[in-house]
Amino acid sequence: MDVEAGKDAGFDDDGKVKRTGNVLTATTHIVTVVVGAGVLALAWAMAQLGWIAGIGIMIAFACISIYTYNLIADCYRYPHPVTGKRNYSYMQAVGAYLGGTMHVLCGLVLYLKLAGVTVGYTITTSTSLVAIKKAICFHYNGHEADCKFSNNPYMMAFGIVQIFLSLIPDFHKLTWLSTIAAITSFGYAFIGSGLSLAVVVQGKGEPTSISGIKVGPGQSAEDKMWKIFSAMGNIALASSFATVVYDIMDTLKSHPPENKQMKRANMLGITAMTILFLLCGGLGYAAFGDHTPGNILTGFGFYEPFWLVALGNVCIVIHIVGAYQLMAQPLFRVIEMGANIVWPHSAFINKEYPTKLGSVTFRFNLFRLVWRTIFVIVATIIAMAMPFFNEFLALLGAIGFWPLIVFFPIQMHIAQSNIRRVSLKWCVLQLLSFMCFLVSVAAAVGSIHGIAKNINKYKIFQYKQ
Repeated sequence: MDVEAGKDAGFDDDGKVKRTGNVLTATTHIVTVVVGAGVLALAWAMAQLGWIAGIGIMIAFACISIYTYNLIADCYRYPHPVTGKRNYSYMQAVGAYLGGTMHVLCGLVLYLKLAGVTVGYTITTSTSLVAIKKAICFHYNGHEADCKFSNNPYMMAFGIVQIFLSLIPDFHKLTWLSTIAAITSFGYAFIGSGLSLAVVVQGKGEPTSISGIKVGPGQSAEDKMWKIFSAMGNIALASSFATVVYDIMDTLKSHPPENKQMKRANMLGITAMTILFLLCGGLGYAAFGDHTPGNILTGFGFYEPFWLVALGNVCIVIHIVGAYQLMAQPLFRVIEMGANIVWPHSAFINKEYPTKLGSVTFRFNLFRLVWRTIFVIVATIIAMAMPFFNEFLALLGAIGFWPLIVFFPIQMHIAQSNIRRVSLKWCVLQLLSFMCFLVSVAAAVGSIHGIAKNINKYKIFQYKQ
């Protein structure tokens, strides 16, 4: 079948069934992906930075993201952004434009972040489950009651659930999963923002500052510096969708060109998410001032209505149960594909055992059982060892921001456009990359410092909130 015949038969230029996505669907995907539990930490980040720096950094991150994601859009095809061959993944694009070494480095960063996200999701889920129990406890026993509970039982229960879900082949392809994740993610974001707005409208908001929480008896200048670094990491994580950007692009129809459609979607999606970030962060800070909790739904800035606080946390749990698999499945697949290449004749790795459970038949694989179970157990143990919401989110943001959102897109653009070394544009692009590198390093150092400080403060595996 030639290309023209393929087109006539309802196929795209790569032989696949014609894609039907458009700017609107791509924008929806972007907003759905970036509206995660990290949004609830933005009020805390705003409190550390203050109004001027907080708003400024969110807008700056948005502008940088629009520019670099547009560069990524141009690299969807190789070598020409309109007529070239498609790249179906971020790693494939990096390999096409920058070669094998960069391809491997990109994969390491990408999959390290995916692995880290599963740990972060375990922490977030247990924090929300504890918050549901605390909301009920405070409601019936008073706001001064000693309602502290260990996260560990909830992390172990979540880990057991994820072990079972991880053994379902192609779980990530279930279309209802993204729909539920989208509904619940917007649910808890709007509940958190709505409760904050109610506090402000009632005139009960706490005093705020243009420079954030002040240095004083409760906070040294050094502590403020570390928290500012960590806050930047929280904002960086909230604005990231690099891990799925080419999955989104691969849904777009061929005409108009995919890169032009994606650039419009980037502008609309990132603008929409920035407005939501400013609302969540600004309203949360306006409501709680210097006492803004790390997570406005689990830090108990709100006690009543207790059922709405609990509902917001239920939404978080439902979202993350599915989102865990959406992030873990690509990591599972790459390890299993690698094992298949290295040991192609191993029955332990490759043999599938059809198993019937009631009316459902599924494929059972020993390597998948062992490897995925071990991964979930390790991720759960790491989460139990350091269940610190803001600091871990900041670390994930720092890991992914510079390499995935800035460095690789800029280097691919330089290679694609044949920008001459030491030319003005080359120097400006490298300066932007270097400045963002410093931000990532600062955020990483700040988050690691926060994790180390908390581990020293609380006995390992005995943290209660």
